[in-house]
Amino acid sequence: MESHSMAVVAYHQAELLDIACITTPLFLANHIGQLTHPYRVHVLAPGGTPVRCATGLTLSVDGSLEKFPGPVETMIVAGGTGHEEAAATGSLLQQIRRLAASSSRVASVCTGASILAAAGLLDGRRATTHWRFAPDLAGRFPRVTVDPAPIYIRDGKIATAAGVTSALDLTLSFIQEDHGAALARQVARDLVTYLHRPGDQAQMSVFVAADNGCSGTVHAATRYVAAHLADDLSTPAIASHVGVSGRHLSRLFQSELGMPPARFVRSARLDAAARLLESGQLPVAVIARRCGFSSADQFRQCFAGQYALPPSKYRSRFSGPDTAGMEEAAG
Repeated sequence: MESHSMAVVAYHQAELLDIACITTPLFLANHIGQLTHPYRVHVLAPGGTPVRCATGLTLSVDGSLEKFPGPVETMIVAGGTGHEEAAATGSLLQQIRRLAASSSRVASVCTGASILAAAGLLDGRRATTHWRFAPDLAGRFPRVTVDPAPIYIRDGKIATAAGVTSALDLTLSFIQEDHGAALARQVARDLVTYLHRPGDQAQMSVFVAADNGCSGTVHAATRYVAAHLADDLSTPAIASHVGVSGRHLSRLFQSELGMPPARFVRSARLDAAARLLESGQLPVAVIARRCGFSSADQFRQCFAGQYALPPSKYRSRFSGPDTAGMEEAAG
């Protein structure tokens, strides 16, 4: 039986969740899909010895990276706190280049991008990594165009994922590419995860980002935005609610969130609209109104600018099977 051969490269202090977010969806795809061409997953490490993961658990591997003959259809390099040591190990980089040369797809998760970059595989390409490590990757490898925003990027046969659970999204995209959207949706449901977030979705949902170490004023402002998407969310209106001037609120948002209030509001509205499109059957015009857009046309333009898809096509690609085929007169 012909199979899809997948090699996951681990090393000392690799992140176990990076690896599991690849191997588990592939296992479920085999189990659920009863595939004619199932995935055959090889977890490889230098020397073939067990890997002590960054989280303290020891992972047995399937074989030695050096002795694995290849070729493989897809090679994926995990991230982890040991990525700098791995990226400085010439013998490991040599094996990465060897397998990459005969692979149809090459990918990394999180700081695994630094290993691909050190091997020269990201030169002249656009790539992502975990937002926290993006400045370091860009500084160390100036020939790589680092974009810290998306959850994953595919540039030719090279794919880079932002980190940890974004590996789920990248792996689901591989499953959809290989076996169709229906199986990818079923795997996502079994994992109780989003039904395949698009790669250009932001790494940090605005709602998560807003709770991440912000001052009380910004925290109160973002919570107000999230709860009143259909209301007047101009900067003066938000500032009045939290008891500061509009100018001071703008300074706080810029320093703590890296964006002005208006941009945060727009992102919050689009994020909420995307969730409604994925999870329900509300008409586009209703979603537009609930999320604070002045009209369905304005919503369509803003949404397409963010996600590169009109709302109706986004819904058909990323919603469950109960809504995927729905015709929307307002879409």
